[in-house]
Amino acid sequence: MGPLSARLLMQRGRPKSDRLGKIRSLDLSGLKLLSEHLDPKLLSRLTQLQELDLSNNQLETLPANLGLSHLRILRCANNQLGDVTALCQFPQLEELSLEGNPFLTVSDNLKISFLLPKLRKVNGKDASSTSSQVENLNRELTSRVTAHWEKFKAAVSPEEEAEKAQADFVKSAVRDVRYGPESLSEFTQWRVRMISEELVASGGPQVHEADVPERPPKAAAAQEPRARPVAKKRPDDISLNLSPNKRVCTSSLAHVEGSPQDSDGGQPALDLEPLHFLQCHSKNNSPRDLDTQLWACAFEPAWEEGRAGATSQTVATCGGEAVCVIDCQTGIVLHKYKAPGEEFFSVAWTALTVVTQAGHKKRWSVLAAAGLRGLVRLLHVRAGFCCGVIRAHKKAIATLCFSPTHETHLFTASYDKRIILWDLGVPNHDYDFQASQLLTLDTTSIPLRLCPVASCPDAYLLAGCEGGCCCWDVRLDQPPRRRPCEVEFVFSEGSEAATRRVDGLAFVNEDVVASKGNGLGTICLWSWSQTWGARGKRPTLAVVVLARLQWSPTRLAYFSLSTCPGEGIVLCGDEEGNVWVYDVRHLLTQQPPLPAAPQAPTQILKWPQPWALGQMVTKTMVNTVVANPTFTYLTALTDSNIVAIWKRQ
Repeated sequence: MGPLSARLLMQRGRPKSDRLGKIRSLDLSGLKLLSEHLDPKLLSRLTQLQELDLSNNQLETLPANLGLSHLRILRCANNQLGDVTALCQFPQLEELSLEGNPFLTVSDNLKISFLLPKLRKVNGKDASSTSSQVENLNRELTSRVTAHWEKFKAAVSPEEEAEKAQADFVKSAVRDVRYGPESLSEFTQWRVRMISEELVASGGPQVHEADVPERPPKAAAAQEPRARPVAKKRPDDISLNLSPNKRVCTSSLAHVEGSPQDSDGGQPALDLEPLHFLQCHSKNNSPRDLDTQLWACAFEPAWEEGRAGATSQTVATCGGEAVCVIDCQTGIVLHKYKAPGEEFFSVAWTALTVVTQAGHKKRWSVLAAAGLRGLVRLLHVRAGFCCGVIRAHKKAIATLCFSPTHETHLFTASYDKRIILWDLGVPNHDYDFQASQLLTLDTTSIPLRLCPVASCPDAYLLAGCEGGCCCWDVRLDQPPRRRPCEVEFVFSEGSEAATRRVDGLAFVNEDVVASKGNGLGTICLWSWSQTWGARGKRPTLAVVVLARLQWSPTRLAYFSLSTCPGEGIVLCGDEEGNVWVYDVRHLLTQQPPLPAAPQAPTQILKWPQPWALGQMVTKTMVNTVVANPTFTYLTALTDSNIVAIWKRQ
């Protein structure tokens, strides 16, 4: 399609007229239009246009001076838009459709709400709740920028040139003023720059109120909670008396015990404060749903370039038919994806670099989610849609993980006793994935946990299975494409782990593995290098145990452990609702011989007492615990539909 013409506009406009100034509705969808085809001089002649459809084209931007001041309805679905700031030229806009623009993010949704004060619907949904969120963010950001201004003024030398000082203030505000989840950082920095520039222009001190656009009166009333209160399993005859808006968030809930420093002067306890207890996976959003089982969670890595030491506070959780993406600091559920009939068992993150038709590179955070139906769903989290589905297995998928060195390589482990390595590829211009199988690894029992070997992730893969711990050679330059288990690891003589499941498996550093089997009451720390070095050609290997960690004596299974390799932390839940925290840095540096007796946990986070949640409850089980890499936030999942979030002080 070439440039637009007046004749084409009159043909596709309504009502039919030989004058552009009388057209009120115009359909330009499906014409393969590029941004340069939208001629402002021509379109500005549509002085009475109220409805414009630009869907199913190839637009990357909207020209900033289209002159459509009366436009009330705009449809731009299924394009390649990457910026929304040009929408401010439509102050009367009431309805907007932007579905199918995969480069737009949550921050863009907030920008839209700020720029268009009369907007009622976005993608067919009520826009009032987003506008209320923007008002709250705006108010807090204004307060923080104002406080930053006062500090900056006090530090500025009287001799410094005013214009330079003002420019330095704007730069420092954008750099230093932070609020809200990392996924909203683009919006918050955008607003901080605007607020700080307005503050400088006005002289500064008198600006103390948020510059919030006027909103429809129903906006506040229509706001709904993003996450509901938590509860534990309890007798059916006990009713809930909580408001559905209530969120438990108090530092007095958690109790700590079992700290070795109390008696032996060992590792000091870690200061962990509970932030949120959420019930966001409920069927039909019912606060009475205490039966939905939550299975797995994973923190989004900090992909942003140039942000040394950056850490994520965004966690994905899965259970029932839903996958939720939560900001740990605020407790806000940023996204919720549902697949009716599915039960999700596992989630994993990666980032893909996509090249647009114009040659621009975009970085996507992609979340893979899988479960009962054997499908892997690839979710473009910030744009909020499913961009691909892989029919990976005929039976349920127990767990999955991405290669730490190849962003498109995904391992899936299934109840069909197979592990498959996939190459997802990079999505094309229609955002379709063309996944291909690279390897098939056969197991003798159901694989439960996957763990690429930290020191050589392209060469070997560990798996904790119902029948033990196994290892495969996953080098792609070696035949064949279907491989049996290469080595099975066994634990010390007399250990029940020798022929029992391994349901917890993770590397503590590049050499030390933490593993857990059913019924032992201990977590084992063993050396990969020392174990593998004694292999020869043997099909079974006794692991070289470095230390054992004391854990719950329960015989219940499937309590998954996790680690923070950079912090030397091991985490595991139990059947009583506790979170066992181990700081093992002293064990990793200690010279042999190491203590023979199991090491006590650094501390145990006790589940809140029933009264703390405002309801009659019984005990719950914590089956999954994960922390972000810097051990700033810790997320625990239960068998009674509760997501618990702690923060390290």
